Amino acid sequence: MTTARLSDIAAQAGVSEATVSRVLNGKAGVSATTRQTVLAALDVLGYERPTRLRQRSAGLIGLITPELSNPIFPALAQVIEQVLSRHGFTPVLCTQTPGGATEDELVEMLVERGVAGIVFVSGLHADTSADHDRYARLTGRQVPFVLINGYSERIDAPFISPDDRTAMWMAVQHLVGLGHERIGLAIGPRRYVPVLRKIEGFTAAVGELLGSTPEQVQELIQHTLFSVEGGDAAAGALLDKGCTAIVCGSDMMALGAIRAVRRRGLAVPQDISVVGFDDSPLIAFTEPPLTTIRQPVEAMATAAVDALLEEVGGNATQRVEFMFQPELVMRGSTGAAAGGR
Repeated sequence: MTTARLSDIAAQAGVSEATVSRVLNGKAGVSATTRQTVLAALDVLGYERPTRLRQRSAGLIGLITPELSNPIFPALAQVIEQVLSRHGFTPVLCTQTPGGATEDELVEMLVERGVAGIVFVSGLHADTSADHDRYARLTGRQVPFVLINGYSERIDAPFISPDDRTAMWMAVQHLVGLGHERIGLAIGPRRYVPVLRKIEGFTAAVGELLGSTPEQVQELIQHTLFSVEGGDAAAGALLDKGCTAIVCGSDMMALGAIRAVRRRGLAVPQDISVVGFDDSPLIAFTEPPLTTIRQPVEAMATAAVDALLEEVGGNATQRVEFMFQPELVMRGSTGAAAGGR
């Protein structure tokens, strides 16, 4: 720090150069108000604060989610925000959109703003093809974090997940009980951990309840995008294969599947049964109301915040995966298999 800069800062703050020097060197004998005035002068003049003066805010928690067009993500964000607020923290919501900032860029922005910790929802941690070393680097920077939806044994952090395998068992068992024998799965890209787990659960359930071989089950799994359009395309392919029921990896996909069924002049559930996944807000009010697997959003979001705040407080939590049980919500989009199918 040159004398010229000291004098500039002193003039801006209205204090002596000696006071500025004491603040910048972390010396005692300066009031909190004066210290803040000097730091504000630094900011106004465009000087970087010395590293030791960039204190991590106790009040900010970063929250990185995928696009908010899928209602399950704002639902999670809302509960996370409510729980954080109860603990006196404020979330900084960062949304990944196609063509927008990457997860790494969002993390860098949050760290620069001195967040106390970060919650990742369905991020690169869930992608088996991604480089997970980025999370080790974050740990190295002493930024606590917790991860929702997607597990990697290579990442040393608390994980929060719904039991995707059990969810598929619930869906298949429900449909088999209604007499369906040819059940398809419309699901997202194979590289994601929740997708792989849903496939495992679906394959095991269809195998045990209907006697299908893994190869036969594979024929009835359609990989697509987690969107209405993706569900529409996948359902078309599964209908061509004679499926009378379709389990979808998200509620948005299920809406697309219903659209594909209707385009063929068929009815839900009279001809084809459809099951969603998430139980997103408003999904009970579709026509017909959607049978779906409910993610325990409130319990998962609360557990994520609790685990993160333990880490923020310096109390290391168990670096394991906390698994939450989903729930089958039966509504109007599933019914008895049509006779003769």
